[in-house]
Order: sequence, then C-alpha cells, then structure tokens
Amino acid sequence: MPTTTLTSKHHVVEGSLDDAIEFCFQQGWTDGLPVVPPTPPKVARMLEAARLDPKQQIAFVEHRAVSITAEKVAINAVMAGCKPEYMPVVVAAVEAIAEPSWSYHGPGTSTGGAGVLMIINGPIATTLDVNSGDNLFGPGWRSNLTIGRALRLVMRNVCGSRPGTLDRGTLGHPGKLSYVIAENETESPWPPLHVERGFRREQSTVTVMAAEAPHQFYNQLSNTAEGVLTTLTDDMRVSGNVMGQPQYVIVLAGEHMRTVAASGWGKKEIREFVWKHTQNSHAHLKRTQRMSGAIQDGDETRLRPLVESPDDILVVPAGGRAGAFSCYIPGWGSRRSSQAVTKEVRR
Repeated sequence: MPTTTLTSKHHVVEGSLDDAIEFCFQQGWTDGLPVVPPTPPKVARMLEAARLDPKQQIAFVEHRAVSITAEKVAINAVMAGCKPEYMPVVVAAVEAIAEPSWSYHGPGTSTGGAGVLMIINGPIATTLDVNSGDNLFGPGWRSNLTIGRALRLVMRNVCGSRPGTLDRGTLGHPGKLSYVIAENETESPWPPLHVERGFRREQSTVTVMAAEAPHQFYNQLSNTAEGVLTTLTDDMRVSGNVMGQPQYVIVLAGEHMRTVAASGWGKKEIREFVWKHTQNSHAHLKRTQRMSGAIQDGDETRLRPLVESPDDILVVPAGGRAGAFSCYIPGWGSRRSSQAVTKEVRR
C-alpha cells in the first residue's frame, strides 16, 4: 500500500464544521458552493481508493508549468464531495486535460468560456451510477456532479484557472461547474464511443472535451433518420463559430436514437450526413460578414464544413427514453484548437 503521508500545508480551524467551510471560502478554494473540508483522513481514503502515493505526479500541464500530484487531486476530490471510489475517474480526467492535444491554455483561459465535458464509458459507469438517462445534464446524481466538480476545482486551485484572473470567460455556462455524462451503452444499438476510439468494450474510460453548452433540438413528427438529423443540421449550420470548430458531440436521446437506428443508420452514417449537411457556402459566410472579402465567382457553390472530417463528430446515445429531444455540443475554439482526449480509468 502506498504511503499516505501528506505534504500540503495544514490549517487548523477552531469551531464548528460551518467555520471550516467558511474558512475554505475565505481562502478562495471554492467554486461558489460549499465544499467538504479536506481533512487528512478523508484525503488519505481518497488516495487509498486509487492506490496512489500522494507525491505521485498525475500530470504536468506544460502551458502552466504546473505539476499535479495525486495529493492535490485527492484534496480537490474531497472538497467536491466525491466518494473515494470516484477518484480513479477524476485522475483519468486530470491526465486527459494535460495532454498537448487538449491544449490546456485555451480552454483554461479563453473568453470563449469552455466547460470540460466528460463522457464516461465502460463498466465503471454502471458501478458508480453515472447517469446516462433522464435529466442527462441536470441534477440528481452525485457521481456526475462531483466528478466534474472535482476536475474544475483542480483547474482552479492547482492550475490557477480562476474566474476574473486566468479564466476570462465572457459568458461561461453552467457546465463549468460540472459537465459529466455516461453513454447509454445498455440500450444503444451501436458500438460505444470508447470502442470507436480504440479501447476494448470491457475497459472503462473517460473522454474529455473542451465544450460549449448543449444546444437542444426537437422533432416529434419525423419517423426517419433524415428527418431527425435534418432538424439537427439546420440548427448546427447557422449556430456558433460557422468558420469551423474542432469537434462536435451529437447526443441522441431515446426516441431519436430508436428512430435513426430503425432507418438502418449507424454512427458512421450519422457522422457523414451531419458533416455533409452542415456546410455553408462562402457566399453566405461573406454576406453575413463571417468571412472576409468580396463575393467571388464560384462562392455560391464553394462550401466550408463546420469540422474538417466526419470523424470529428462524436455520436453518443444518452438521455431519457421519452421525449423527442436531443442535442449537439460544439467543441471549444476553431479547427484544431483543442481535441477530445480519451483515457483509461485504472482501478
């Protein structure tokens, strides 16, 4: 068993639990909500659950020249309200945001106000009761809310991404508190995301993407894949950074998932349809002053896609069984600003 001798500065707070919580607020350690005071026994239990030595480096964020140790991750996981068994997922997510392809500096500082979307796959989603169904992005599931919150607290307290200082988000969005879902692998007719990204079905993973808020769309009438997805693409094509974004996540909830699957479509067909039908003409982009220059011959038929390739569209079945609602989630930035990263959850 790794040692659990902690090296972080200890603070002695006289009084009640309320006093300890208020002390955490005074130190600037919170996200605006009360936190669980990170006592040494609680931090030790978090480390033991992941079988980690407190001094072990989990990640090094080059843009910030910051080493993130297991002890720092555990402290913030305790404050977020995580159970010890959540710790391996938080660790995997921290590893992901330190990858060069995720490019921490942009999502951690940008005026674009990205949240950190986490998609959990594999057996651990069931073990930890990570929500993949009703009220997908809403309240009610401790694992969803505290795992994402722990990652954001690491970004705040270890990497320095605090609102008003390093984090300069113009608007931000509620997902910057926590933004965690699981894929509905049980009911999905398609291969899960982590298998598409090179892992085995029995492995547990977390995919981390710098992302805007969900954009919901609705179609209760259509009984074909083309009808449902045309509603989606009509919205996507004119929304957000139409000059190109790095990736999109398409979340298909129960009714839409079943309709699309009944048309014989898989994730490959969905990606190709969405990519093809979200392209804008250069003429339209120039007329709407989102592309510079005068309209030239051929601009009416010269098309610009939202993402470089259909493979930049991640399809995730999740959400409630009832209700003809689904959503799309734009990635942060433009083109290759930040790429989704998938890490194995090791237990």
